[in-house]
Amino acid sequence: MPHQESSPTQKFIRYRQELLELQASQDNAAVKRASYELLLMEKSCFIELNGIVHHYHDSGPKDAAQTVVLIHGWDCWWMWWHHVIRYLNDKGIRTIAYDMRGHGWSDNDPKNHYHIDFFAHDLNELVIKVGLGQFHVAAFSFGPFVALDYARVHPELIRSMTFFNFGYLHNSEFINKAASTTITFVFNNLLRKLTWWLPAYIFARLVLSKNTVMLHDILIGFKSLGLCAPEAIDQTTLQITSFELTGSVPDMVSSVDIPMLFVAGEGDTIMTSENTKKLKEYARNGRYVCVPDCGHLITVELPETASELIWGQVKAFSGV
Repeated sequence: MPHQESSPTQKFIRYRQELLELQASQDNAAVKRASYELLLMEKSCFIELNGIVHHYHDSGPKDAAQTVVLIHGWDCWWMWWHHVIRYLNDKGIRTIAYDMRGHGWSDNDPKNHYHIDFFAHDLNELVIKVGLGQFHVAAFSFGPFVALDYARVHPELIRSMTFFNFGYLHNSEFINKAASTTITFVFNNLLRKLTWWLPAYIFARLVLSKNTVMLHDILIGFKSLGLCAPEAIDQTTLQITSFELTGSVPDMVSSVDIPMLFVAGEGDTIMTSENTKKLKEYARNGRYVCVPDCGHLITVELPETASELIWGQVKAFSGV
């Protein structure tokens, strides 16, 4: 039985209005960007998951033999995958890219429940209500935590997983106490309050990226800061820097027998390639790829490379 669609969220409505205003402007570059994003929005859907209206972008053939669920990272949203979506759709693959609660065009949680298990429960609801059957997963940064928590309960539904910039997490008393405070301050008190994209890009270029990124992708990344609930930043940061979670990551990886591809950027200073390679050793069926001249933001730094890696994983574990 088809699920009941929900009405678009206010985040979506406001964003669309901004695009319509840009499309009517005299700035040719802005008109082009707005027209492209408005076209993407035609594939946007809304669904209630565990009491919260979520946005998901559903594109490609509905009867495709293979479906890839794309899970965004920390303080990000579905739009980070737009290059990958186009590539995979051209290969005949259906893609489902959704916004976690409190991110992107999904509603914020009025109860402020932004822990990994809540995100995984939302993913489970999405899979059931959309009726996906078996599918592949691609996730980056924070996304693999959600994918693994889901896979722990439903391994039979996942054909393969591709993880970008995700690895073994070292922890210490200093990291536990200082990292969460520092990260939250930088993102919630500095970057989120910026009204101009350039300072945020300079930060990302110096810390996160090893490549010059297209202006459109810079703006997409900048928009994600304002669309993410501050409480989501607070809670997920505390969780991923906790001893409980960092100590459990190897067990999360080894607990499921699903083909996993671990992709690392050689120049990633956030999640180093060495740590990604180390985590791969815990996988029962894992592979490791290190991408030269790449930082932490592979989906916008080297989108064709990211797309090709996902496509290769899908072909290798298509179940046919």
